[in-house]
Amino acid sequence: MMEVVLLSVHVLAAVVFVGGSAVATSLFPRYAPTEPPEGGERNPAVAAALHRVSRGYAVAALIVPLAGIVLAGVQGRMGEIWITLSMVLTAGAAVLLAAQIVPRQRAALDSPGPVARLRTLAMLAGLYNLAWAVVVVLMIARPGAEG
Repeated sequence: MMEVVLLSVHVLAAVVFVGGSAVATSLFPRYAPTEPPEGGERNPAVAAALHRVSRGYAVAALIVPLAGIVLAGVQGRMGEIWITLSMVLTAGAAVLLAAQIVPRQRAALDSPGPVARLRTLAMLAGLYNLAWAVVVVLMIARPGAEG
């Protein structure tokens, strides 16, 4: 029963919080203000909301690796390579989000700059999302899993 609860928390938190932050980080560059101002979908209020989601869901998403680590421990899988790779990629994605994406979003809101700056932010969001996509594949394929 404990494993079912842990797995449910792990998966639901990943879908809601990691998924939400992945979408928000990807959409932010589309709505962020630029200098000189561009037309189209630019909307500082939407960009500010996406920044809040990126930041807030990142904090809430800490439940994902915590539940995953506890689950892996309960299942006796901590030494398996897919768990280790997932933890490394999760840590890398977290650092990328906390050290690069969220601060660059804040800077773009505080001081609009050229579109090129937003392209860099879009690329970082793509890397963040790619890391999570690889983690999902590892969770499904479980290379090196025992039993």
